[in-house]
Amino acid sequence: MDVGRLRALRELSVRKTMAAVAEALYVSPSAVSQQISLLEQEAGIELIERRGRGVELTVAGRQLVERANRIFAELESARADIAELKKVVSGELRVAAFPSVAAALMPRTIRDLRRLHPQLVLQFDEMEPEEALTALRSWQTDVALIDDLNVPPGALDPNIAVLPLMEDVFNVMMARDHRLAGQASVTLEDLRGESWVSDTASATYARMLTEACQEAGFTPNIIARCKGFEVSIAMIREGCAIAILPGLRGSLDLEDVWVCRLAPEIRRRISIAYRKGEKRSPALQAFITQISAQARA
Repeated sequence: MDVGRLRALRELSVRKTMAAVAEALYVSPSAVSQQISLLEQEAGIELIERRGRGVELTVAGRQLVERANRIFAELESARADIAELKKVVSGELRVAAFPSVAAALMPRTIRDLRRLHPQLVLQFDEMEPEEALTALRSWQTDVALIDDLNVPPGALDPNIAVLPLMEDVFNVMMARDHRLAGQASVTLEDLRGESWVSDTASATYARMLTEACQEAGFTPNIIARCKGFEVSIAMIREGCAIAILPGLRGSLDLEDVWVCRLAPEIRRRISIAYRKGEKRSPALQAFITQISAQARA
């Protein structure tokens, strides 16, 4: 049976709609529908039942997904075995990471991997944690950098392994001529009445900001919602607004921006996620070694 069609069926068993599977596999819904139809023709039996806007797997479909999971696990294990036998870190490794951790760690990690393992080709894609995990599940990437704010531990598949990488503390960022600039730390109460800029790339971040302020007794006055860090910093630099942003952002050169701690702290745990069957892959282990070294630096 075609591996691509089996992958589509497996995703459908989790996501329940053709549109959701299409988004996960980066194809059109019609392409997913065609793959499932061809798989049913190949199997000679119905594998799905349409229910409203969604679908459910038949008994045959569920049994086939169980077998497919074992097939994919064996394929991963075989690929790892072959790579291990080569005793050379080579081939291609695809990595997906969200912007703040990518900007702080990925450039030096890629630089060091190129120097140490010239036969390894590392392909990097910028993705938010949830998107990266989806790409990992659907074999669109080999490694996903995720955090526990966007991807709680209970949301992980049993065939996905997670290795802790680092913790990141959120900071308050403001213009250098702001009334609170010069302080080492501030509280949310200190920020009552301020204008805020919010990073909308992550819905989880926006929700976290609102909930934290509401717990402190006020609703943040968000005057700007930006998808890019560059726009947020420009707003902060000109004194238009303040923001609570990941500490990793503070590792970059932020001219005319004052960065201080928030008390009490808001932390997130950042982890490396990969498929369990590829644990022995020399390319994966080389990547883990180098990015872990950058996280400790």
